[in-house]
Amino acid sequence: MAEKITIKNGELCVPANPIIPFIRGDGSGPDIWAASVRVVDAAVAKAYAGTRALAWREVLAGERAFAETGTWLPEETMQAFRDCLVGIKGPLTTPVGKGTRSLNVQLRQTLDLYVCLRPVRYFQGVQSPVKDPSKVDMVVFRENTEDIYAGIDWQAGTPKAVRLLEILKTEFPEDFNKIRFAAATPNEIGVGIKPVSKSGSQRLVREAIRYAIRHHRKSVTLVHKGNIMKYTEGAFRDWGYELARTEFGAEPTGKGAWMRIPEGKPGAGIVIKDCICDAFLQEILLHPQEHDVIATLNLNGDYCSDALAAQVGGIGIAPGGNVNFDTGHAIFEATHGTAPALAGQDRANPCSLLLSAEMLLRHLGWNEAADLLNAAIATAIAQHRVTADLAETMPGTTALKTSQFADALIEIINGR
Repeated sequence: MAEKITIKNGELCVPANPIIPFIRGDGSGPDIWAASVRVVDAAVAKAYAGTRALAWREVLAGERAFAETGTWLPEETMQAFRDCLVGIKGPLTTPVGKGTRSLNVQLRQTLDLYVCLRPVRYFQGVQSPVKDPSKVDMVVFRENTEDIYAGIDWQAGTPKAVRLLEILKTEFPEDFNKIRFAAATPNEIGVGIKPVSKSGSQRLVREAIRYAIRHHRKSVTLVHKGNIMKYTEGAFRDWGYELARTEFGAEPTGKGAWMRIPEGKPGAGIVIKDCICDAFLQEILLHPQEHDVIATLNLNGDYCSDALAAQVGGIGIAPGGNVNFDTGHAIFEATHGTAPALAGQDRANPCSLLLSAEMLLRHLGWNEAADLLNAAIATAIAQHRVTADLAETMPGTTALKTSQFADALIEIINGR
């Protein structure tokens, strides 16, 4: 019988047949979902010999929701994710420059999914623009509810933008004078504000360090632009170090502000360090092996996770999850766009959604099924059994359709 996942004392209570809400997605979403669900079900069936199964429950969002209900993100969908705790989604369309705000942002903000979790690793055989992509093995903890996601963005010439400039001019003239062209053409200046809090920063860093401890990682890097934005980005860095010291017992290493968890403490030997964001984008090209778990604010995390994905083969094989580790709520997702040109053509790569499903399985504690799924994808890629986007970069490879790729993965899972 299908049952809802619950949480008790901070731990998920997962029944044998947990209800998992899912959104097919827009554009190529239905194609990759149709392929992915067959593979995930096969991995679960193989791992647990039929004693466990995911009870999928479809909910609506995006273009289909708007066409059928007149609403981009129906309340019924939000309630399903609230009640069932863990879900998954394909890519969603959001109008650019007008209309509703990003549906992804709405989901994250409403459920307070404060960690955007983006593991990045290399699959042998995938072509990469870097010499040795196998050195890339990082997990990005991107803050998901503050920074530009909670930012105030006022259009040039609107009453709010003009009024704010007037307040700055009157109350804080030294700050007003830093704004180029404000005195001459105030109606031509857009204004943005980005909030960064101590509580929001520290809960992200806390989970990044806990992850490093659980998974025996060697370091946590705080990525920021604190040399310029000293009281938002710089504060994120300082609050991160403070938390490492007060909650994990980290001590100075003698190398700048870097800290290390000492012997006798959980996670002994883990180094907590920091890096300015632009330097970090060089680091991941030149010395990727020096970085392990990454904790960063929203905008930096967006840049860094996409850049890392490009190093290991592209966003088409990059998974992601949005998690509140306190309430247990989590939505895993394909991290790429809707690719409308591929809609209905059975050509899209489902790996981003499949690897996000692998993250979902691990979130449930179903590691055996997750291992089967991950191994099947690695094997298929090594055998050059891939979809068109990867086949184009792998000489001598004949591209599989999305559905054929799913068939290949199921064959590997079942040992045929």
